[in-house]
Amino acid sequence: MKKLCILGATGSIGTQSLDVVSRQSDKFAVCGLTANSNINLLEQQIREFKPLKAAIADKALFKTLKNNVADCFTEILCGEDGVVEVASMNESDIVVSAIVGAAGLKPTLAAIEAKKDIALANKETMVTAGKLVCEKAKEKGIKILPVDSEHSAIFQCLMSGGKGENISRIILTCSGGPFFGKDRKFLEKVKPSDALKHPNWSMGQKITIDSATLMNKGLEFIEAKWLFDVPTDKIDILVHRQSVIHSMVEYTDGAVIAQLGEPDMRVPISVAINYPEREIIKEYKPFDFIKNSNLTFELPDEDTFKCLKLAKEAIAVGGTQPAYLNGANEMAVELFLKNKISFTDIGDIIEESIKKNIVIDDYNLEDVFNADKMARENVLSIYGGKL
Repeated sequence: MKKLCILGATGSIGTQSLDVVSRQSDKFAVCGLTANSNINLLEQQIREFKPLKAAIADKALFKTLKNNVADCFTEILCGEDGVVEVASMNESDIVVSAIVGAAGLKPTLAAIEAKKDIALANKETMVTAGKLVCEKAKEKGIKILPVDSEHSAIFQCLMSGGKGENISRIILTCSGGPFFGKDRKFLEKVKPSDALKHPNWSMGQKITIDSATLMNKGLEFIEAKWLFDVPTDKIDILVHRQSVIHSMVEYTDGAVIAQLGEPDMRVPISVAINYPEREIIKEYKPFDFIKNSNLTFELPDEDTFKCLKLAKEAIAVGGTQPAYLNGANEMAVELFLKNKISFTDIGDIIEESIKKNIVIDDYNLEDVFNADKMARENVLSIYGGKL
């Protein structure tokens, strides 16, 4: 039985991961869980899955959670140190890294240091410190298995067609979000409630806003470079409104291998945690090619949705620029969700903020955290207010 630790257990990917585990209870046991602040759901998960350890990142909620589950044998931890301890616990075989944002970097690195395979849903880990993460994973001899639907699709395509020089290009598909085809004038009036209505996927707030601005695809562009060790000039992006083809790999002989399926994050989660096997899912329904016969592709509008362009420019600069970009984006999205700035301000403020960054090419982990901190401070300075 494979033992799992799930970081970010109460979020969208975390809850779906536990759903996958519950459907395959003969194959998996949960030994560790972490959450940011949702102690009610975390308590339910502790009672159902009975992990050895659980951590709540918000220290102010530690005593309440500990008292609420006092009748359980689960050891309760708190704060960043507690999350890191769960991430690196001896008992786990694989760690599902599903903490949202840059906060997932340190626990993921701790899990790698502890020689745990990683089912990676936290793209910011690769965006902010891809070089460091890849070097550490190679040193420790562990596997990083992508959970993002697009990167899982590429991973599956590469299992069929192979890696290396035979790859002509990787094609990331993009739903286009809820505002595909809209102009800047329309976007200026968009409210958070509008941007949170993704046409195809059910996700957390931050990633849904990133999908609306196309920053999510920009972050995936950067992540793909590190995950699959390919230069960025071999990565293309196509808007595919139906979200049926999750991504493709084109080979030098002209063959294109694509991974298709209904939009359901439980599929890439299952692929990652079951690797190298595939699980038999009783609820599986055959793919309906007739219903999905109209598949379209278009180029993204990088002028209107400038976040995608900013992400491509950041990885071209390299060094700590992607870490800075990510921190600036996280702060700008937070401001938007709190109705402090407009939807179009997100890209504008990030773009203005980047001008203030001092890039460090040969960076270490401290440099990554400093770039993230500087980015957030600069965004708040440009905004001219407080959260």
